[in-house]
Amino acid sequence: MALMSSRTRPLKAFLSWHNPRLRGWVYQALLLVAVGLVAAFLVSNVLNNLAARNIATGFGFLHNEAGFAISESVVTYSASDTYARAIGVGLLNTLKVALTGVVLATVLGGLVGMARLVRNPLVATLARSYIEVMRNVPLLLQLLFWYALITEAAPPARQAVELLPGVFLSNRGLMLPWFDWQTMAWSIPVLRGFNFSGGVTISPEFLALLAGLVLYTSAFVAEIVRSGIQSVGRGQWMAGYALGLSDRQVVQTVVWPQALRVMVPPMTSQYLNLTKNSSLAVAVGYPDIVSVVNTAINQTGQAIEGVLVIMAAYLTVSLAIAALMNGYNRRMALVIR
Repeated sequence: MALMSSRTRPLKAFLSWHNPRLRGWVYQALLLVAVGLVAAFLVSNVLNNLAARNIATGFGFLHNEAGFAISESVVTYSASDTYARAIGVGLLNTLKVALTGVVLATVLGGLVGMARLVRNPLVATLARSYIEVMRNVPLLLQLLFWYALITEAAPPARQAVELLPGVFLSNRGLMLPWFDWQTMAWSIPVLRGFNFSGGVTISPEFLALLAGLVLYTSAFVAEIVRSGIQSVGRGQWMAGYALGLSDRQVVQTVVWPQALRVMVPPMTSQYLNLTKNSSLAVAVGYPDIVSVVNTAINQTGQAIEGVLVIMAAYLTVSLAIAALMNGYNRRMALVIR
C-alpha cells in the first residue's frame, strides 16, 4: 500500500488544479475549442449566404475552360485550356520574375554594399545616395515609372537603340540573342519591317516589373551586405594581412565566410519580400498569378476560392524559399564544440 501511494502521489500532484502545467494545457485546449467554434460559425455563415444567393462554391471551376488569353507564358497555353492550367501559367510567371529578381538583386546589392565601404568618397557617396533614393520611393511608383519610361520614352522598333551587339531596346521591350536548341545555333534579333524577328523578346511589362523589384530590393540587400562586412572585427582583417594574404584573399577566405553568417537571415526576409512584392505586377499588366486569378474571379464569381488559391500559392513559395535559406544558414552556422 505504501508503494502504491508513493506511485499515485505524483499523479495526484499533476492532476491538481494548483499545477501550473495542467492549467496551461487546459487553457490552451479551451482556446483551441473556442477558435474552432468561431471558425466553424464563420464558414457555415459564408456557405449559407452563398447558397442563398445561388453562388457556386468549391474548386470544380478549375476544370472548366478558361476562355481568356495570357500574353506571356513559360509553357504552352491557349484560351481553350482549363482555369487550373491558366493559374499554373500565372504561377510560373511569378516564379520566373521572382527567381530572376532574387539573383539580380543579390548581385547588384552586393556590389552597391561593397561600394559603400570603399575609401573613394565619390563612389561611397553615390552608393549611399542610390540606397537612400531606392529605399524611400514606394515600389509601386517605381514600377509605374519604369513602365512609362519603356513604353513612352523608348523609341519604336525601327529606331531601336542597340545597347550591345545584337541587343536592342525599344518600346516593345528588350531583344536579346538566344540559342536555338533545335537548330543548334544562335538566333540574333533582326529588324524586319516594323518589328524584330529572331532572338528572344523581353516584354515591357516583365522588364518594368523586374527593374523595379531588382532596384528596390537591391538597396536593402546593399545595407545587409555592408552591415555584414562591418560586423567582422578589424582583428580578423589584420590577422589575414599578417599571414601574407592580399586584399582579395582576406575578403574571400576570412571576412566573407564570417559575414555570411550575419547576412543570411535578413537576406531571407528580402527574398521573401521580393517574391510577395511581385504581386504588384498587375499595375503594369504582367500576367502573374494575381492577375490571372483576378480574371478567373471576374468570370466565375468565386472570389473566396480564388483568394484561397493565391494565398496557398504564395504560402507554398515563401515556405520553400525560407526552407532553402534556413538550410543554407544551418550549414553556415558556427559549430561550437
